[in-house]
Amino acid sequence: MTTISLVAGNCGRGRGYEDGRFEFRSNLYLGKDFLASDLFNNNPFRRRANGCLSKALKGFENGNGRRFRVIARVKKGKKHDYPWPDNIDLDIKDGHLTYLSHFKPLAEKPKPVTLPFEKPLVDLEKKIIEVCRMADETGLDFTDQIGALENKYQQALKDLYTHLTPIQRLAIARHPNRPTALDHILNITEKWVELHGDRAGYDDPAMVTGIGTMDGKSYMFIGQQKGRNTKENIFRNFAMPTPHGYRKALRMMKYADHHGLPIITFVDTPGAYADLKSEELGQGEAIAHNLRTMFGLKVPIVTVVVGEGGSGGALAIACPNKLFMLENSVLYVASPEACAAILWKSSQAAPKAAEKLRITAQEHYKRKIADGIIPEPLGGAHADPVWTSQQIRFAITRAMDELTKMDTEELLRHRMLKFRSIGGFQEGKPVEPERKRNMKPSDASMLNAADIESDLEKLKKNILEAKVPSDPITEKAIEKLKQDVDNEVTRAFISMGLQEKHESLKLELSRASDNQTLNRNLKVKVDKLMQEFKQNLSRPGTYLGLKQKLEKLSMVSRLIEQKEKGEKLKAEVNQKIPSEIKEKLEQLQTAQANLSKGDPLDEDLVAEAVKAKKELIEVLKSANLEIVGVAKRKAAAELQEKIVNVKKEIDGEIERVIDVAGLHGKIEELKAEMAIDSSSPKVEKLQAEIKEEIRTSLDDTALKQKVENLRREFATSSEEVIDDKVIAENGRW
Repeated sequence: MTTISLVAGNCGRGRGYEDGRFEFRSNLYLGKDFLASDLFNNNPFRRRANGCLSKALKGFENGNGRRFRVIARVKKGKKHDYPWPDNIDLDIKDGHLTYLSHFKPLAEKPKPVTLPFEKPLVDLEKKIIEVCRMADETGLDFTDQIGALENKYQQALKDLYTHLTPIQRLAIARHPNRPTALDHILNITEKWVELHGDRAGYDDPAMVTGIGTMDGKSYMFIGQQKGRNTKENIFRNFAMPTPHGYRKALRMMKYADHHGLPIITFVDTPGAYADLKSEELGQGEAIAHNLRTMFGLKVPIVTVVVGEGGSGGALAIACPNKLFMLENSVLYVASPEACAAILWKSSQAAPKAAEKLRITAQEHYKRKIADGIIPEPLGGAHADPVWTSQQIRFAITRAMDELTKMDTEELLRHRMLKFRSIGGFQEGKPVEPERKRNMKPSDASMLNAADIESDLEKLKKNILEAKVPSDPITEKAIEKLKQDVDNEVTRAFISMGLQEKHESLKLELSRASDNQTLNRNLKVKVDKLMQEFKQNLSRPGTYLGLKQKLEKLSMVSRLIEQKEKGEKLKAEVNQKIPSEIKEKLEQLQTAQANLSKGDPLDEDLVAEAVKAKKELIEVLKSANLEIVGVAKRKAAAELQEKIVNVKKEIDGEIERVIDVAGLHGKIEELKAEMAIDSSSPKVEKLQAEIKEEIRTSLDDTALKQKVENLRREFATSSEEVIDDKVIAENGRW
């Protein structure tokens, strides 16, 4: 491209001549049509030493009769946007058209990066290097030592990479030196031409597309491209495509569909780019359009997840007939860090989230989301990129051989059935309209349900077994409980947005006088505030810690009240019962103890006991106490029936959770392992996994409430009914 700089006008920087003519320079650019006949005709122009062309134009005169001179400089632009070769071979038979791609060999070899869990291997490597250095310096033979260390290193490497956790596989998938989509494409293709642009104004470098050949067959390649260093990552936007990238992929898919080229996609992205500009340009619409279009393409599609596949950004090019995943690749709907921040309010819980999300290739293959796992060398794909690429090529070739035998209808149905078979379905079981989840807010100081129940049982025991009304240990525990409730209530007021109203009311109450009207107004405000607080508190699934502690405090208050009433009534009755009757009752208790040991029953003692009981009733009547009745220990048949019913409900809920979570396979595996060795570590691990999955999926709020009600009923019945003693209920006997 050539541009011409024309200079004209009088701006005070010109050069003067004797005839009054001037030469000036400015930034006026004109095309070839302006003065074309004069520009390319050298006769009228005078060439200067600085490469400028000048001409005095006729007819260009000012009011003083002075004429203008125009200076034109020819400027040469960039020859090509890409570094095209000077001589292009039009009969190229193989290789890659590198001048059509920004992807060039790195000037420097990438620096080795050690992941945190690989530190034991680094220590062994250092030992091997140190021994080799000593051998070179001293000239001694350390072959045996080096061989032993290398064997130990290989064994440690094998042990480490055959027992990777999900979060460790995620770290490998994100390794800076992991082969990218273009690395694999260049390794597996004989010829490769990269294609650019979405024909809507932009070529997104985060999404690469092109045509390549394998075994003489042409394929359309589409992939998300990460950078190999910081500069490339910035250029590639860390493999996070914009809407232009997805529309570029869509254009190439339609091109491949039109020309009958099978499509191969490589997934390696943390997700679609979610900045404001991308949302304005229709990021969601671009992804949705890709999803819809891919299910209607009439050519085979194979997808390989080579790194990490994040949410819809990965799925936009991953609706294939066959989905393969590298051994250490991951595919997720939300990153473990984001999931941990949402559920546990801390990214430190990312390892737990990674395990729960089931993001690994092994989990996806088990659930029939992935159709195969492509092996990687020990140490990850970056340890031997070429070998990994060849494994990808073998998997793609086998899949394409199978898919190309199908006609169009079979191909479309095969793709549809693949996605329809993902997940599980249940028929004939009622669906709960609303399942309450324990999505509690972040409060690290809040006790869990087990701790609260344990503290409550201890308090009950201390209150009921205390021989004096005021027990220092119990009072201290109750005071601590009250302080916890006060703190929880304060936090609840803040989270509900009622703190300002609360503080304002406190200030008004502190300034309130004895004026009845003012007090009534304050009472209305207090009632209104408390009503709003209770309404917010009553919402299901909210402020669970506060609700548990309030219930605990209420129960403790009732127990203390009952204990005080019982002690007071017991003291009054004991004062009115004669000592002779007390002695007879003690003899009766001794006889009952002997009878339980198998001693014969004394008929005279029985008669005395009946007489003592009648006398006791008369004493109580004389003390103006109402006699409700005399009973032996209450039969536990009713309680036993309730316990059985609750147990059946719990068992049924656990069975439902096992069906939903698909744990039957694990349970059968556990039974088989227990038959071999019930104390093996694998049995313990399986038991822990099954318990954890059941605990996670079980909605136990209602069941816990029923169990707690049974406990209260049993405790009440134990307190109210005493063997061969007079019943005490609400101050009546």
